[in-house]
Amino acid sequence: MAIFQDLRTGRFWRHFLTRSFACLGGLSTVLQTSNVINPTVTVFQGMPFLLSVIVISLIGGLIWSWPRPITQDYDAPKTKISIVKGDMLAETTHLVIGTNDTFDTETPIIISKESLQGQALQVLYGGDLKELDAQLATALAGKPTVGTIAKAGKQTQYGVGTIATVKHAARLIFFLAYCEMDAHNTAHSTPDKVWKSLLLLWDEVSKKGNGGTLSIPVIGGGQARLSSILPAQDAIRFTLLSFMFASRGAKICDELRIVVRPEDYKKLDRLELQSFLSSLRSS
Repeated sequence: MAIFQDLRTGRFWRHFLTRSFACLGGLSTVLQTSNVINPTVTVFQGMPFLLSVIVISLIGGLIWSWPRPITQDYDAPKTKISIVKGDMLAETTHLVIGTNDTFDTETPIIISKESLQGQALQVLYGGDLKELDAQLATALAGKPTVGTIAKAGKQTQYGVGTIATVKHAARLIFFLAYCEMDAHNTAHSTPDKVWKSLLLLWDEVSKKGNGGTLSIPVIGGGQARLSSILPAQDAIRFTLLSFMFASRGAKICDELRIVVRPEDYKKLDRLELQSFLSSLRSS
């Protein structure tokens, strides 16, 4: 279970010991003050009482340090961030789906069926490629292009950072192009391009999302081929920083949910991420 993995981390034990000693110090101060005020009371003395104080301190440290859901509320901006384990396509919120700058959709020839985009085609559009392409074409109408590329599939390049916002039932799906396609239909990206794409995404969500909750996957792995440069832990922090920086200019959404695949979630240092979220309150 995830909770037992958290309990085995050095961070948990450091927090546990630090907070247990803090509890012990607090109790000692209270007892010493009480003894000064009323020195005739003897109930606060002896080995049994000392052991009780230690046990209470350890219990307090454990409760204080116990791993909790990775979430944080903020006042400035007024928003909430959650990092959850789950299936992006099971979310009922606004969604972000990463794609390439030619907005290719055909599976399995160009887009892998196992990718989030490939799964979205099947789950959200019932495999109807023409319907998805039609919605993307409408969303991209009038957007500037940066050139064309001779390859199979779509050839018009819109550039990294382009967002195609489509309506799906009562929510929006933001198809975010954070990868470039080459002539061999291989997508690739860089941290700079991911950062640029995220900042443009937050601007689009702020304008069109009307508040609400936005669910986003871990941006940087998969088709971007950045797993060795931006592993999931770093990619999440990358996304969080860009979100908080952008939120200082305008509110983006009521809640940002970073949805992590179960196989990646179990590898995260969740206590570190919670500490990171907490540190952003005063940044």
